[in-house]
Amino acid sequence: MRILLSNDDGIQADGLEALVQVLCPCHEVIVSAPFRQQSGMSQALTVGKAMELLLGEPLCSRYGIEAWAVDGTPTDAVKLYLEALSNRFPDIVISGINHGANLATDILYSGTVGAATEGYLHGLSSLAVSLDAESKLSFQTVAKILANYLKEIVDTQQSPFFYNINFPRELRNGTPSFVMGRQGRRDYKNAFLREERADGRVFYVVQGEIFDTDKSEPTDIYAVEQGYISVTPLMTDRTDYIVMENKLDKKETT
Repeated sequence: MRILLSNDDGIQADGLEALVQVLCPCHEVIVSAPFRQQSGMSQALTVGKAMELLLGEPLCSRYGIEAWAVDGTPTDAVKLYLEALSNRFPDIVISGINHGANLATDILYSGTVGAATEGYLHGLSSLAVSLDAESKLSFQTVAKILANYLKEIVDTQQSPFFYNINFPRELRNGTPSFVMGRQGRRDYKNAFLREERADGRVFYVVQGEIFDTDKSEPTDIYAVEQGYISVTPLMTDRTDYIVMENKLDKKETT
């Protein structure tokens, strides 16, 4: 299988290298990832600014793969490879392994999910993979579990599919179990920390306490809290079909 890897933690991230190390012996692996940390970029695209393209060392040297570092967003990295660098599309796009969960409403802000979204928009099966920042699992362990799961979903799911996958802090009963659930809702208390410098300048830093307003069964938050690996099927169509159906119903009755 031909696999394009990306992320939002940057090309030097341990989670990305863990995927490369586990997947490249059995698959054709290509990397196109941001040059630096790009968390929270969602599906931002660089417009009107030239992006530098560099060889993705040391991944090229260590694993003998094609790897690129893009001075842009996660979406830039995937889009640039698919539309400008590639002479043959991959079979699947995997974004991760992100250091930190991407659950519930955080999906909307996540650069990890943004990179996978770009793959899906090109008609490719795509996975966004994240690991709880306080997890007892290593990136290497997660990569191995994902590699085993990858064959199963490719063989059984209709392509293209788009999944957001989150690994918990600890596996329930020590055994990996994938559970499909819907997106929950997560907000943050005291989201902005105010800083005033000695020269009088005022700054704000995004730094909040998690406040979950919907983590009921079967949400993604509930799944990881129970020690399961959460799988949430995503889509890119943001049309509110309930509103459309209501309007159509009103037209029919008038």
